[in-house]
Amino acid sequence: MASDSVAERSGFLCTYMSNHPDTLVAYVRHQGGVSEHVTSAQMTAIDQKAMTLVYKVKGKDEKITKRVAFDPPLSGYDEVKPRLLGMKLDAEESLGMIPRPQLKPFQFPLRALYLAPLLILLIYTTYAPESRSHLGYWLRRMVGGPKVVWGIWIFVYVVHVLEALYTVSLCRKYRTGWVDGLLYTGGTLLFGFAIWSDMRQRVQKMRIDSIGKIH
Repeated sequence: MASDSVAERSGFLCTYMSNHPDTLVAYVRHQGGVSEHVTSAQMTAIDQKAMTLVYKVKGKDEKITKRVAFDPPLSGYDEVKPRLLGMKLDAEESLGMIPRPQLKPFQFPLRALYLAPLLILLIYTTYAPESRSHLGYWLRRMVGGPKVVWGIWIFVYVVHVLEALYTVSLCRKYRTGWVDGLLYTGGTLLFGFAIWSDMRQRVQKMRIDSIGKIH
């Protein structure tokens, strides 16, 4: 069984995080789902699967233990810092401690255009005449016939609709507004992950740029 590189350094990490009590309180409130007024918090253990937080709430003396799972689990010690930082920013944004990044105005990622040839090829393969002189005819036969081609369309449609729903949640979370939100959602319906993955990368960049302003 592989050793847990995070658990091996648990003592050091807990000592380090003791210097950031505000961050630990934010973890308890947001990732821990605690709605009460938390007055103090400390990290007592951490491994690749979760961290253990002990906290107190206003008006009570007893300490309460909360185990917050990492989803997905940490791949190793090197992932601790970026993951905890991402969780910190997400918690602070959700709790109103810092302003949440705003994805305005709409930006179309040029890498989405890389998918255009595949989309055009699929359209051509679908609607090319039933003639041996057309490349589309042979492409249809190569993939298994018209039913398979339409099956591909259904698969792409379902995946892109699910991705568009996820994009809607990103638009609401990062306050794009109706117009830009429609552009992002429509873009995802056409180009899929290229749109929403770019949105997430932009948010990460804005978060990184804001770190210097927080401290």
